[in-house]
Amino acid sequence: MAGHKPPRVSWPAGSPRARQLTRSQEDYLKALYDLGASTRSVANSEVADRLHISSPSVTEMVEKLRRLDLLVHNPYRGTTLTKAGEALAVEMIRHHRLLETYLAEKMGYGWDEVHEEADRLEHVISEKFEARIADALGHPAVDCHGDPIPDEVGSVDVMPYQSLLEVRAGERVTVRRVSDSQSDLLRAADELGLRLGVELEVLAGSLYEGPISIRVGRSRKSVPIGVARAVFVA
Repeated sequence: MAGHKPPRVSWPAGSPRARQLTRSQEDYLKALYDLGASTRSVANSEVADRLHISSPSVTEMVEKLRRLDLLVHNPYRGTTLTKAGEALAVEMIRHHRLLETYLAEKMGYGWDEVHEEADRLEHVISEKFEARIADALGHPAVDCHGDPIPDEVGSVDVMPYQSLLEVRAGERVTVRRVSDSQSDLLRAADELGLRLGVELEVLAGSLYEGPISIRVGRSRKSVPIGVARAVFVA
């Protein structure tokens, strides 16, 4: 699928980027982007659920970001990112995914350990440091969980993968991405051998919300429905 290309923004003196946003402001922009605010209006309640905070706190932050021209808010429709807000969100995502991959590949972290570390570091690294990480990794297209890494100009390739839960019995597929939303889920996927690049065959689908049955190599395994939902294949 064609990549999505938010415009690269030049930040003049006095711009929001030049003034340095707070970590909380950057987290809001990233959450809005993840929820689709570059293409649709996102309700404050969606942001509150994503960040586990109160709706009044979201309303207050939305107004601050609106005054910085990083988003547009309609009380009846919700919030969308401006081009500047989208560019900043994508930049944070690039930082995050490069850091996760560096921690996993160069520093020996497990893929279930890198998310929180990257969350802390993404706000403080410089663009020079980001470039050095990308060079050290060989400019990967995806991170250690299979999520696409935005490139230097903000292009994000979105691949049409399906969850393992949607695969029909008898089909052979390859693991391409595993959701990093929960560390225990990543550990469960790892224990089942569901790592990036692994080929498998679905033997039987879920019955009455039960596990699905797969074959990896010569081993037959039962995959809980929650894990199957978070594993994406092609």
